[in-house]
Amino acid sequence: MRIPVATIRSPADAVGMVRGVFYGWWLVGIAVVLLTLMALCVFQGLGTFLVALQLEFGWSRTVLSGAFSLSRAQGAVIGPIEGWLIDKVGNRRMILFGYLLMAFGFLMFSQVGNSDFWDLGLFAISSGVWQFYISFITISLGSGVGGWLALMALMNNWFVRQRSLAIATSMSGIHFGGLLVPVLALGIELYGFRWTTFGIAIFLAALILPIYTVLRDRPEDIGLLPDGARPGVGRQPERSADKCESQSTKRNTAKSTAANDDDDEQEFTAMQALRTRAFWILTVVHMSSSVSIVTLALHLAPKLTDMGMSLSGAGTIVLIYTVLALPTQFVAGWLADRMPKPPLIFFFILLQGVGIMLIAVTDQILMALVFAVLYGIGFGGRIPLLTSIRGEYFGRKAFATIMGLSQMPNNICMIFAPLFAGFMFDTTGTYFIPFAFFGFLNILGAFLMLTVKRPSMQEPADAESIATTKAAQPSR
Repeated sequence: MRIPVATIRSPADAVGMVRGVFYGWWLVGIAVVLLTLMALCVFQGLGTFLVALQLEFGWSRTVLSGAFSLSRAQGAVIGPIEGWLIDKVGNRRMILFGYLLMAFGFLMFSQVGNSDFWDLGLFAISSGVWQFYISFITISLGSGVGGWLALMALMNNWFVRQRSLAIATSMSGIHFGGLLVPVLALGIELYGFRWTTFGIAIFLAALILPIYTVLRDRPEDIGLLPDGARPGVGRQPERSADKCESQSTKRNTAKSTAANDDDDEQEFTAMQALRTRAFWILTVVHMSSSVSIVTLALHLAPKLTDMGMSLSGAGTIVLIYTVLALPTQFVAGWLADRMPKPPLIFFFILLQGVGIMLIAVTDQILMALVFAVLYGIGFGGRIPLLTSIRGEYFGRKAFATIMGLSQMPNNICMIFAPLFAGFMFDTTGTYFIPFAFFGFLNILGAFLMLTVKRPSMQEPADAESIATTKAAQPSR
């Protein structure tokens, strides 16, 4: 096996290290900032905007919730396209485009109800509801093409041996965004939703432009290797029990002095990944554990108040599991770089499922605290690992496309899961059936995770494509 070599465009120490830290870790820090803003403004803070719109226009919660459902439907339809664009155009450009699109969406959001602004467009839109829908869909589209998926693909490109820790660290921005929701709510109370969203638009546009100048799609673009390995020194494969012989991917450039043959990882195309059993197991496991998260985001507070807790008490439960999820995420990422991932994912999803089952069958406030502990640990641990395992199994070549395809059924189910919970409550007067059902799905997915095995490029379904790839490579 040849030792990977990358061309140095400038001195390696100067390029690869900034203040003694590998350049990839600075990109992790940037990802934390960008995900914090996205989580705060698009996901975690959504409820504060809905309350402001309801007070301003008197719209029903059903009408306001329609924007969320439309955004999920949008993600289900164009998710694979978003992933394909990220792989083809590059993370850097898509992050720039996505955050500028989010900024434009928030600019439109700030003008909801302002007919003078909307009359400037090609098609005048007089309905305030549709103005809000179009604004939110634009924001959601921007977060889709340049947000979480593009940033996770960036982490996957820059790290192999430390991939799980890098992804876990970058995803901490999601929790930081949740902790900043009170600041967003205060801004809306003091200045109104119009000035707040206008300020968000200006801030996003002003921030992403300088960030774009320092982003790089891959370490090879500046003469480096993943994890900060020195050119000419073989990098270690990711530490996992289910390793197998890898298929190399050529990374020749005009300035390269040596080919990067026989890489430590397999590089699947999207079609090759779709033919593997591992892809579908991971898709089902991810879906079974995600539908409960979006459902609890909408229905946990009503469930807790039905148990006799105050609204502030329900908020405390949410705060407890959010605070617990943050350190658990770092621990899970650190462990996953040193242990096989499937048993770890099994453990965290099982905890999440047991916590949900517990809150489904009890009305005791003490048990709500136990739920918060179990759910926070499970929720925090599973998130980065279900992403990093895709990178370990399928490589860097088509990671975003593969993730986008895997998220399609997930997004479809997330459209209907909260509606199912609401319907069952309206029908039975209790959340027992939906919560118990989603808890069972988590437990089922946890045990299904134990059956996944790292796919091989030599699977029969891929034999023809592998032969074609080898034939296309120049002889050594």
